[in-house]
Amino acid sequence: MRKITEKLVEKFREYLYEEEKSNATASKYICDLNKLKEYANGQELNKKLIVSYKEHLQNMGCYKSGSINSFLAAANCFFQFMGWNDLKVKTIKVQKRAFIPNNRDLSKEEYKKLVDAAEKSGKIQLAMIIQTICAIGLRVSELAFITVKSVNEGTVIVYCKGKERQILIPKALQTRLLYYIHKNGTRQGAVFCTRNGNPVNRSNIWREMKSLCEDAGVEREKVFPHNLRHLFAKTFYHSCKDIAKLADILGHSSIETTRIYIMTTIKEYQKQLDSMDLAVGKWGGKEELTT
Repeated sequence: MRKITEKLVEKFREYLYEEEKSNATASKYICDLNKLKEYANGQELNKKLIVSYKEHLQNMGCYKSGSINSFLAAANCFFQFMGWNDLKVKTIKVQKRAFIPNNRDLSKEEYKKLVDAAEKSGKIQLAMIIQTICAIGLRVSELAFITVKSVNEGTVIVYCKGKERQILIPKALQTRLLYYIHKNGTRQGAVFCTRNGNPVNRSNIWREMKSLCEDAGVEREKVFPHNLRHLFAKTFYHSCKDIAKLADILGHSSIETTRIYIMTTIKEYQKQLDSMDLAVGKWGGKEELTT
């Protein structure tokens, strides 16, 4: 009987841990697998049911193709773990985008407004977290590697997704962090902690960043921790045009992943198209429209 039971879900969780998946990745896989479990509703799994599940996700109209693919990836990983390889389904082929929506692009000016709003409201730790993520290009989950020792040395060693990478701290940020550490009286360990001494939680950072939007005058859709990493990537790439080096700094295994981080906005893409000036005929042009 091929059914998804609570016992199998827990075994799958253990498997993900043994595969050294990050806590965030493992949690998402389990959450996504539970969507299939809920859809199956105790039925025995077969290929027809899994294809029906895929069609159900598409027909709901509330999930983007990328989200649906992540649900299917979790299911396929579970099937591989169970040896039910005949149940695997193909993900949806998505044409690579040439640009990102304007309402998702955080500018450097808007980033500065967020930092300023945090400082003015007395949220100094939040202001420092925002600067640290953006100035170094960290994932929010990697903030725990910003320690008193690493700040003093000006170099951060990050362990993530089975890889180790070394990141330099910009001098201006190092100066601010050293002052922040001194003011807080932190002697060792992680720089950014809760009142209980635990590393800051990503959901809290997300929520606190959203709370700055009104005072900063920045659209809420643009404000989330990972967008700061995108801003770092775009700024770095525009500075040196070295996508391979950027991939190493961000900790990407594939340059194709890095490519997503440096896409231009629709507005910038429109300007590029217009500057090419390849519509050269006279019929239907400005001259005809004005006559």
